[in-house]
Amino acid sequence: MSDNLEQDLKQLIISTLDLEDIHSDDIDSEAPLFGDGLGLDSIDALELGLAVSKQYDIKIDADDEATRRHFASVRALADLIREHG
Repeated sequence: MSDNLEQDLKQLIISTLDLEDIHSDDIDSEAPLFGDGLGLDSIDALELGLAVSKQYDIKIDADDEATRRHFASVRALADLIREHG
């Protein structure tokens, strides 16, 4: 079940990280963003965290263990934004 927030997040990921050959439909909302999934790295995580913080006006603590879970997938990130919305 996809929604507009997840689509918006996919577009944010693509534009923030300059993923030229990837379209939002190519990103599975439940696939891991890091490692075997989309293959993002720690630098990407920092850039994405800043973009999400700015776009959705939420504070993201990079040292918080929960942050890893929130950035596990597009769906998890959407859930975090909904919690703060």
